[in-house]
Amino acid sequence: MTERKPAGMSFETWLDKQIREGEQRGEFDDLPGKGKPLPDRGELRDPDWWARSYVAREGGVGGALLPESLQLRKEIERLPGVIEDLTSERQVREHVSELNKRIVAWLRSPSGPHVKVGPVDADETVEQWRAARAKPIQPPIVTEDRKRRWWQRRLS
Repeated sequence: MTERKPAGMSFETWLDKQIREGEQRGEFDDLPGKGKPLPDRGELRDPDWWARSYVAREGGVGGALLPESLQLRKEIERLPGVIEDLTSERQVREHVSELNKRIVAWLRSPSGPHVKVGPVDADETVEQWRAARAKPIQPPIVTEDRKRRWWQRRLS
């Protein structure tokens, strides 16, 4: 147990004494980051630095701190980009099914801000996936006029 601060000694002096004695005993020798500068030293801090550092340290994404209703809304908005990487209709339907299960669970006991969130239509999502896969990727057509710089066209 740490000894109590003597009545006549200032806190700063007493803390310095505690640190010095700890260093002499070798209590700080095996600390992680020993000899390295403190992170973000001298930089302006974001007011939410603690949350961002926690998420980074735990290996999560920034959206993990959002309320569940907003997380679901963002996931619905990102759905077209997510399903374009899937390779079969079954995978698309499974992904939509899992998302809908989470949406229904939230609708049964909503928490956090009430954001309009509803189940995703699996058939419509599959049609979007099919349409995106059917489009052949064509390189842009470059004409002689497009090769000229905009300022060259303006001067003509």
